[in-house]
Amino acid sequence: MKSLKEARWFIFIIISLFFSSLILFIYRYNPAFIKGIDLKLQDVRFRLKKGDLPDPHIAIVAIDEKSVNEIGRWPWKRSIMAKLIDSLSSYGAKVIALDIVFSESSDPEEDLLLARSIKKAGNVVLGYFFRYNKEEENNISIQMLRRYHLGAIRLLSKEIKEIPVTLFPYVETNIPVLATSAKGFGFFNIFPDRDGICRNYNLIAVYKDDFFPSLALAAAREYLLEEPIISIASYGIDSIIIGGKRIPVDESGRCTINYYGSYKSLPIIPAVDVIKGRIPKDLLKGKAIFIGATEIGISDLRATPINPALPGVLIHATILSNILQGRFIIRDSRTIVLEVLFMFLFPITMAILLSLITNTLISIIILLVFLLLYGFINLSLFSHSGLNLSMIYPFLSILFSYMGCESYRNLVEVRQRRFLQKAFSSYVSPDLVSQIVENPEILRLGGEKREITVLFSDIRGFTSISERFPPETIVEMLNRYLDPMTKIVLSNRGTLDKYIGDAIMAIYNAPLDIEDHPYLACKTAVEMIDSLRKVNEEFRKLGFPEIDIGIGIHTGEAVVGNMGTDTRFDYTAIGDTVNLASRLESLNKQYRTHIIVSEFTKERIRYDQFKFRELDKIRVKGKELPVVIYELSMNLDDELIRLFHEALYLYREGRFHEALKIFSSLEVDYNDSVSSVFSERCRELILNPPEEGWDGVYTAKTK
Repeated sequence: MKSLKEARWFIFIIISLFFSSLILFIYRYNPAFIKGIDLKLQDVRFRLKKGDLPDPHIAIVAIDEKSVNEIGRWPWKRSIMAKLIDSLSSYGAKVIALDIVFSESSDPEEDLLLARSIKKAGNVVLGYFFRYNKEEENNISIQMLRRYHLGAIRLLSKEIKEIPVTLFPYVETNIPVLATSAKGFGFFNIFPDRDGICRNYNLIAVYKDDFFPSLALAAAREYLLEEPIISIASYGIDSIIIGGKRIPVDESGRCTINYYGSYKSLPIIPAVDVIKGRIPKDLLKGKAIFIGATEIGISDLRATPINPALPGVLIHATILSNILQGRFIIRDSRTIVLEVLFMFLFPITMAILLSLITNTLISIIILLVFLLLYGFINLSLFSHSGLNLSMIYPFLSILFSYMGCESYRNLVEVRQRRFLQKAFSSYVSPDLVSQIVENPEILRLGGEKREITVLFSDIRGFTSISERFPPETIVEMLNRYLDPMTKIVLSNRGTLDKYIGDAIMAIYNAPLDIEDHPYLACKTAVEMIDSLRKVNEEFRKLGFPEIDIGIGIHTGEAVVGNMGTDTRFDYTAIGDTVNLASRLESLNKQYRTHIIVSEFTKERIRYDQFKFRELDKIRVKGKELPVVIYELSMNLDDELIRLFHEALYLYREGRFHEALKIFSSLEVDYNDSVSSVFSERCRELILNPPEEGWDGVYTAKTK
């Protein structure tokens, strides 16, 4: 069975794939409300990109507040407009495009003056606009207009049945006297998106079965002296090519406007300064000039990503700048592939990282990093390559995948984690709790054979104490004793196997691997003896009797795991190792010691970590092979240990009189209770000598 981390990694990837696929399905249909949010997010990029400047060969001559204040209210006399065009010609303007339509006659003399100036300049592109409602049309102007339709058409498919270019039924043009003098014409209709923001620009339109250029495209035609070529495929307009530059458009002939971050990026010159010759001589030389109103109240203000009220003339100038620079906003198969790639790549990568951590704050930071990273990549591709990638769909894919992964973590993993922590933290070391949480499969029924160290502790004479006090007092005494002892076991990375009345059973190196488990078990025993002093001090204050404990420790192989049934089981250890540790604990009563460890535990501990005294070689009940046992005590005197071992050697050699002499002296000089045990044993053996071939092994008669 997989561990929790491995399962989480797999599940998180599945969750991210599910939500990425869901977002891809929504992306396929692109609902209007999501598209609207996406467009708003895309608009921000225009204000964030830096250092993107328009083509220097374009300028705007504005009918602005200054010009209106000096010359008078708009509309001006046609003679004033004539002076403006004459001045622009004298400054060397290459193309003059008017975001103005002169659809009605004024004073004939005034009209004639303007017509002469237009004709004399020879580079004027007049503006006009299409209508959906019928107005009075001037046939002469319409005939002039049709002379400047777009005739260079390239068919890319034989299956063209319908071209989805905007079709207009009516047009409002300039009066004939002006129209016949112009070099070209361009419509200045600008159509905003549904939210009122102008993001796209119609380069062409259809009127009476002919294609007509916008004001910016007509100006480009005159500036580059190149005829635009319209490439038509089965789905609609494929592209528009002019001057060797391919303009990426959608099927209706619209291009995305590549704004320059601020409308102030384009040079704007007051018309009055041009008329009165206040500008430098070479400022407008060789440039394409757009004339239009920017004064509030007379201008055609448009909501754009960079300004909520941008004069329409700046939009026409921006498009011409895009064409001359060849810097377009691109949305084609490349952008779609990248969007789909990012919709899967970012969530899956994020899911893998989320599977490796459990901290909610860090997971939120990871989410923000991925959102910001995609935003940065999107902005970079937009600013440097003009790739118009969706903002919202990869964002949604990342966000929903995060929410799915975190929901799984909180609804499934965290609930399971809290349950396991609550269930096991009271009797399992923190390290083991962590392992159980990360690998809950270890809780399944079954066991494994492994080396462990088992510790048993028991209160001496607790049965008689229980007979002297009421049950509630006994319970309080046990709680006050077991609490610090349990904490010591857990702090030393032990597993509290069980309480057996007043006894404690703890195991080390199961199920968590602990390299120095014999040392930690011995350390636990020493700390339990030290803690017992504090417990007895507390008992004295409360009027409880003082207690004493014995501890047995043995290291060996045992079967450890969950034992029980499917509905109720405990993590425990079984085998001879457990039984021997229990026997060693009981032997403390016989040897009048507190801690007894087996030779198998002692040999795994460095000589300088604890003080040991070899006690005896015993054969416990139910076992044939003898075991050497040791007393563990930090208070043993080195000389006492040396003399005791000398006496023990004599004892095993059967030299009981010599051994008794030393044991007796240790009993008196060091008040050594263990020596008194051996003194009694030597006296008994002197009176009742052992059989021939005695090996010095003591056989325990009780468990």
